[in-house]
Amino acid sequence: MNVGVCRVRLRLPENHSLKGKRQVVKSVTQRVQNKYNVSIAEVDDQDVWQVITLGISCVSESAQHANEVLSKVVGFIQASRFDVEMLDYDLEIISV
Repeated sequence: MNVGVCRVRLRLPENHSLKGKRQVVKSVTQRVQNKYNVSIAEVDDQDVWQVITLGISCVSESAQHANEVLSKVVGFIQASRFDVEMLDYDLEIISV
């Protein structure tokens, strides 16, 4: 069994409230879950208006498949029009 874990940091340059941030977080998480069937949640920076840190995970039989799924999720977030700028991401595959 392989667990893929990814941390994505996004910046919201035009956001000025936690309410606006929550709307973007909800939109991103729902669209990613619907398209890729992965677990995703906001994991850090909850009180910062212009930064979103998301944790994404998936479980797979092969490390290659887990890596592909998470790479596609990162590409989807980058290519989608969520009015966010991707600061960085870390991807790790853990073999259990």
